[in-house]
Amino acid sequence: MIKLSAVIITHNEEFNIRRCIESIIDIVDEIVIVDSFSTDRTKEICMEFDLNFIEKEFLGYIQQKNYALKKAKYDYILSLDGDEALSSQLQNSIKALKNNWDYDGYYCNRLNNFCGQWIKYSDWYPNKKLRVFDKRKAKWGGMNPHDKIKLNNPRKKTGHLKGDILHWTYKTYNEMDKKTDYFSSIAAKSYKEKKISAPKWKIFLNPAWAFFKAYFIRLGILDGKNGFLICYQTWKITYLKYSKLRALWKTKD
Repeated sequence: MIKLSAVIITHNEEFNIRRCIESIIDIVDEIVIVDSFSTDRTKEICMEFDLNFIEKEFLGYIQQKNYALKKAKYDYILSLDGDEALSSQLQNSIKALKNNWDYDGYYCNRLNNFCGQWIKYSDWYPNKKLRVFDKRKAKWGGMNPHDKIKLNNPRKKTGHLKGDILHWTYKTYNEMDKKTDYFSSIAAKSYKEKKISAPKWKIFLNPAWAFFKAYFIRLGILDGKNGFLICYQTWKITYLKYSKLRALWKTKD
């Protein structure tokens, strides 16, 4: 049987972290939490459990998660955010996997809760994430804030585990608006670092396509009012990202 480390990064997750830890504590052999100096009760709650709690200034999502991987004792990793937890079916899948590991990494579906509603359509489900992997054969990459696990050999086959990562996103519409502005700023900076351009047509066409795809092609319309708001957020964050990117390119300093 393999040994499995759970790795979690946190910042001000007092409302979520207990649920996250309790969903994994019986199936992993180690829990590593890297916290970027939370100012709420996150640390206090974590210290109730037998785990490795590390405080580290926030380096960026990709950098923070790769730092956390280095602190894991075991090579086989389950990676979660503080506002996530495992469904009972996924818990059982991971228990079985520890006796029968075949691939470099395994995808899980992520089911998102938005303002109290589980979202079943649009870009939000199945929202596949590669979160169970061998850290010798993978690392965090992508572009902040949209980090993702990248296998060293992308041609290697991956597995898919039954069950869902349960993700509690926004509790209020106001929180969604604030995070939309925050994440679009991070994305714009990351795009500029990657030398991605921002012509005017991207500012208008990319958001329109993002909304159409999420609302009609991926059936966000079936999630009712919240489905529309989520797809509108997809439009807005895309619009803000390219608008801010264009402004960054015009800034000489």
